[in-house]
Amino acid sequence: MKKYLVALSGGADSVCLLLKMIEEGRSVEAVHCNFHLRGDESDRDEAFVVSLCERLGVPLHRVHFDTREYAALHKVSIELAARELRYRYFEQLRRDIGAEAIMVAHHRDDNVETVLMNLVRGTGIRGMAGIRPVNGHILRPLLDMSRKDIEDYLKKKGETYVTDSTNLEDDATRNKFRHHVIPLLQSLNPKASENIHSTSRHIAEAEKILSWAIQEAKRSVLAPPPSAPVLGASASSVASPVPPSSAIINVSSLLSFVSPSYLLNEICRDYGFTPSQSEDMLAASSSSHVGATFLSPSHIAAIATVAGSLCIQIAPKTALQKEYRLPEPGIYRLSDGISLRLENTPITERFRISKSPDVSTIDVNKVKFPLTLRPIRQGDRFTPFGMKGTKLVSDYLTDIKCSVIDRQRQLVIQDATGMIIWLVGRRTNEKCRIDSSSNAALTITILPI
Repeated sequence: MKKYLVALSGGADSVCLLLKMIEEGRSVEAVHCNFHLRGDESDRDEAFVVSLCERLGVPLHRVHFDTREYAALHKVSIELAARELRYRYFEQLRRDIGAEAIMVAHHRDDNVETVLMNLVRGTGIRGMAGIRPVNGHILRPLLDMSRKDIEDYLKKKGETYVTDSTNLEDDATRNKFRHHVIPLLQSLNPKASENIHSTSRHIAEAEKILSWAIQEAKRSVLAPPPSAPVLGASASSVASPVPPSSAIINVSSLLSFVSPSYLLNEICRDYGFTPSQSEDMLAASSSSHVGATFLSPSHIAAIATVAGSLCIQIAPKTALQKEYRLPEPGIYRLSDGISLRLENTPITERFRISKSPDVSTIDVNKVKFPLTLRPIRQGDRFTPFGMKGTKLVSDYLTDIKCSVIDRQRQLVIQDATGMIIWLVGRRTNEKCRIDSSSNAALTITILPI
């Protein structure tokens, strides 16, 4: 029989949930979190839960949190801290005991409050869908029951419960909706709560169709990323059609979509961009503002070419935050998540030059240590392998149609004389090539993370 965890606070909702699961013959264990936010009242709730579980013969798991300390440490609200702590613990406990899912006691009135709060905040269609009955391993079996239904059920059962005194105060935004906004709406229409809940369920179903349509639309506007290698990734992984770290958007296809702004926002939100940023991106893309860049906490977006082609690439910020000295051959694991191997190899009959973009093979006698790994700079020049005369790195990257973002992430390795010996992942310097007079090679390899 499948086992379920029931989140048991001791309030009417969770007590009702526990009793109903027992009535249905489910194998359940209870879990109670003491957040130590209400002094003696928190301890009273815990004692009630312990007594209830002992009487019902239900195994109980208890955990204590220093919620205020956690909130201060992570710079989040007390409400968010409590949420993060409990759901993280719930999932850990679920795995530890092999439970199928975690049941929480959100009910219809909670959903109505959530929908109204989301409406005021302007969270869009997802927010109007309200609380989901199923969210991963979280189940909410009571979502179609009202608070009155729950209280009537417990009264019929003759079961007691505890009341959180903070639910009676108007300090929290949710309580203001509960005590003032919803009663006002019900004075206009006695079925207001019921209708809002029903509407949220319809929107949730419509949102499923919308999500499917958005995924289809994404396929029509997202292009495979360029095959240029990235430090820390193997050549095979870089060639993946759409790696999670980046996206290239065909603006011409985007602009032909029925709602370009909505689709672009749906794509950009996965990379941490705000709706206002996606609007600015769309405006810049429509006007072919090549070179415009936008930053999210984890990614950078840039208009790379004219409208109608591959225009916006979203990728991690620059792969390197500072310069690194490489004083001698060896393996280097750098703090930016980059690993390199430098090794001297004698050139024999069996020696072969690697064709992998992750490897550079040069004449060790034509370079001088220490080497330096760094981002490209304005004015950098080198002699690309197979060419004569020097060329600006920026011009070389333009010639190979390197995107704006890849330019910002591009690295070079130079020797002690300042000569760029490798435009990393792209081309070695002709002046360092292996020729018939070479007797030893320096092989530089980007190692997988």
